[in-house]
Amino acid sequence: MMQNSNSSVVSYFILGAYLDIGKIRYLYFLIVILLYMVILLVNTSLIILISMNRSLHEPMYILLCSLFVNELYGSTALFPFLLAQILSDVHTISVSFCFLQIFMVYSYANIEFCTLAIMSYDRYLAICCPLQYNTRMTLNKVLMHIVAAWLYSFMNILVLLSLNIPLTLCENVLNNLYCHNYLVVKLACSGIEVSTIYGLFMMVHTVLVPLILIIFSYIEILQVCFSGSNQTRQKAVSTCTPHLVSLINFTFGCCFEILQSRFDMTHVPAVLRIILSLYFLIIQPLMNPVMYGLHMSKIRKIFLLFYKMTNRDEV
Repeated sequence: MMQNSNSSVVSYFILGAYLDIGKIRYLYFLIVILLYMVILLVNTSLIILISMNRSLHEPMYILLCSLFVNELYGSTALFPFLLAQILSDVHTISVSFCFLQIFMVYSYANIEFCTLAIMSYDRYLAICCPLQYNTRMTLNKVLMHIVAAWLYSFMNILVLLSLNIPLTLCENVLNNLYCHNYLVVKLACSGIEVSTIYGLFMMVHTVLVPLILIIFSYIEILQVCFSGSNQTRQKAVSTCTPHLVSLINFTFGCCFEILQSRFDMTHVPAVLRIILSLYFLIIQPLMNPVMYGLHMSKIRKIFLLFYKMTNRDEV
């Protein structure tokens, strides 16, 4: 693979974070595939439920549907690959598939932040401007916001990859369970300045801009809550709690992965490092549909109605 001491033509990467777990790998494989099946089942069920019931064709539920589609998208970037790696004795990944995985994982994270920002704006309009809500948050506008969020995220990552793919790499060992853009850039022999600057710029504006919108929305919501009635406060708490929990959980998960990739974490136990690196790609797709499905009264009622009808047919 090496051409000389200063450069290399890399055709694959070695993933150095996998542990030698022997026959216990089959237990890990079973746990991971069960998690993946649950994620597929709950997210797909809610997508079908929202799509098939006209009573749920409202901005909030359309945004939730986009969120659940993104959870499936992000899970697909990780789980099939992770399952294959658990059973394999050689933990490698081709360069082309590595960059595809980077594209999917990073665009998943960007879409998640953008969708959560749009959802916070939706809650702001519903609580702070209820009389204008139906005109300022129509279904067409929601769909436009969703399409813009996905296209914006895809374009960001495509620009990033267009800067990174041409880099000449001097090594091919990634100390992670899956491909990570920053770790790939660190393997480059030289010429990483533009890629590093754009990577930092992308991280700031893809996180900072949505966070500014979220913070603004919640400041306005809090002002209305403090000056409003108990009914207004209860509505705010009821509709905003799942969103806040989802936002905080995802932000912490991303922070864990960013810190782990940029700082020396060898003092942290290997198992804990593995859990933290997978946290935002596993817990978020697992938690969001369960939390929103249980919390949203309309979704609960439709599920209960479907359950009763199923039992009646069996009788």
